Amino acid sequence: MKIAVVGTGYVGLVAGACLAESGNDVVCVDNDDAKVRMLRRGKMPLFEPGLEELVRRNRSEGRLTFTSTLPKAVRSASVIFIAVGTPSGEDGSADVEQVLAVARDVARAMNGYKVIVDKSTVPVGTSVRVREVIRRETTHPFSVVSNPEFLKQGAAVEDFMKPDRVVVGAEDPRAEEVMRELYAPFTRTGAPIMVMDCASAELSKYAANAMLATRISLMNEIANVCELVGADVDRVRAAVGADRRIGASFLFPGIGYGGSCFPKDVRALVRFAAEKDYDFRILQAVEAVNACQKVRLLAKMRAHFGSLKGKTVAVWGLAFKPRTDDMREAPSVPLIDGLLSAGARVQAYDPEAMRAARGLFGARVTFASGNYDALKGADCLAIVTEWNEFRRPDFVRMRKLMRAPVVFDGRAIYTPEQMTQHGFTYYSIGRA
Repeated sequence: MKIAVVGTGYVGLVAGACLAESGNDVVCVDNDDAKVRMLRRGKMPLFEPGLEELVRRNRSEGRLTFTSTLPKAVRSASVIFIAVGTPSGEDGSADVEQVLAVARDVARAMNGYKVIVDKSTVPVGTSVRVREVIRRETTHPFSVVSNPEFLKQGAAVEDFMKPDRVVVGAEDPRAEEVMRELYAPFTRTGAPIMVMDCASAELSKYAANAMLATRISLMNEIANVCELVGADVDRVRAAVGADRRIGASFLFPGIGYGGSCFPKDVRALVRFAAEKDYDFRILQAVEAVNACQKVRLLAKMRAHFGSLKGKTVAVWGLAFKPRTDDMREAPSVPLIDGLLSAGARVQAYDPEAMRAARGLFGARVTFASGNYDALKGADCLAIVTEWNEFRRPDFVRMRKLMRAPVVFDGRAIYTPEQMTQHGFTYYSIGRA
């Protein structure tokens, strides 16, 4: 099948590479000429495990190409995916102007029947708006499909190649048949292709992220109560997760969620519910809890030191989660901003997000070449992202490098017993 994917961000690049891997001829379109040139050279604009290898292999085998010329890509394709950004507006709503602009350009370039697929995360009703835009620009027949992505950053390639489910909002049989054929190679192990109306498909993405964000914020609240009453959140989490009605996923406490999806999608769902005169109080609370959780380590530091002025704080982890370089809405940002405002000096390290962090903080933060280098002369260590390389460090070496053996563990990757044994003053989430 001949496919065009408009947008080479996180979703578009993963989708394009994976669709090419299954034998399709895919052209990825972006209006950023520099990014297109970078991709043609085999360079990645983002970090995602396994993606670079996938792109290079399919480029070398001729199934995956990159261009900034949209009309030619549209004319040669039977299916066009729209995978551009839908950033949050000032009121929290998702801005779909890029989606509508691409739909308009696609319509003007059409030369026959096309299936146009909304892959971007869009509010309910966007498929109707896309359909209206295209109808105003062309007399050619077309179908509009909603096909939300459910990719986890750090595991996106595997999620696309082996999905839990594929959700397709398709309201005519011809488009449904095309989408079933397209996704057949990815669902051979029995994952369902769930065909529904476009509104239900659009809402499914928001509902899934809202549910996951709610679990995170609820468990963070439980962890905070554990600290107050002397309970151990790890034991509570295990007991709760053993309930088959609940399960163990997304019950690990920490210092809040971040990234490009959960914060944006929670705000957007609250907003478009409000437009229908519905007050989504649970998600408003989820968002408020998350905002407070992101500065919880800062509060613990203030309680320990009193004043943070003149203190040197080592920070391990800057990305919002492991296995990505994405710092959008990352808990490290409000933590570091708070430390700098309090007069502290910050020495930070992350395996992948250093370039993004330099763009955010510039010379205000000292960026270390490795996790141990960040510890030199530090009055404490804050663990913000649970990269695997932080889980089994040399504690003796850590103590020798630090001015004071104090650790604030925002991801509870160590145990109090372990840290006491090695002579550290230790603060974590959800444990007394």
